[in-house]
Amino acid sequence: MAYIEGFVLAVPAANKEAYRKHATDALDFFKGLGVTRMVECWGDDVPDGKLTDFKRAVQATPDEVVMFSWLEYPSKEVRDAANDKMTNDPAMKDMGKDMPFDGKRMIFAGFETLVEDGEGGKPGYVDGSLMPVPVANKAAFRDWAAKMGTLFRDYGATRVLDGWGEGIPDGKVTDFKRAVNAKEDEAVVYGWVEWTSKDVRDAAWGKIMADPRMQPDKTHPPLFDGQRMVYGGFTPIVDG
Repeated sequence: MAYIEGFVLAVPAANKEAYRKHATDALDFFKGLGVTRMVECWGDDVPDGKLTDFKRAVQATPDEVVMFSWLEYPSKEVRDAANDKMTNDPAMKDMGKDMPFDGKRMIFAGFETLVEDGEGGKPGYVDGSLMPVPVANKAAFRDWAAKMGTLFRDYGATRVLDGWGEGIPDGKVTDFKRAVNAKEDEAVVYGWVEWTSKDVRDAAWGKIMADPRMQPDKTHPPLFDGQRMVYGGFTPIVDG
């Protein structure tokens, strides 16, 4: 299973093409460090939440769009080695000089793949999510996420992945823990669902919500606080 470097950031809507070029230009650089796939997704259906949401996670302003993006590595060791090289590579410093977004508000961290179902491809749409899960519930959450993966795949999803965050860094302005108001005994799960198109995704959601497998098990306490879950729909603009 892949090791994931997950990102959430805010990009001025006017900079969409500049950001696409910035990401595309960086693709070969990341591939040279061992990245097997880089996906950049532009916010499309990103709702406001009562407690948490993607916009608050990166302090997005009204003229900004939230990006949900990730790098896939073959292992944590390859990812760690890549980050060490990036820290000392002049090319990385040059790329950072003219970023079309505020890097101080970008949140990022590494995630161990906990559940992966399907091979995906080049999706036409992505549902992204962040969840605060008590560390003690890791095994039970894995079992639940595997069942949800099967459910989503039954209704047309091409790939479902949930990554478990460990050692998530504290940021000066924003970070994944603050994004979901994580408590000391909670980990952050970074996950997504890949669809062939937004139409397929929209048609599937009503059926998914009505499926008995989606109903909570009232005989056991919830595995995580759903009120602090962050979610949204995104359109991939770079996938390589």
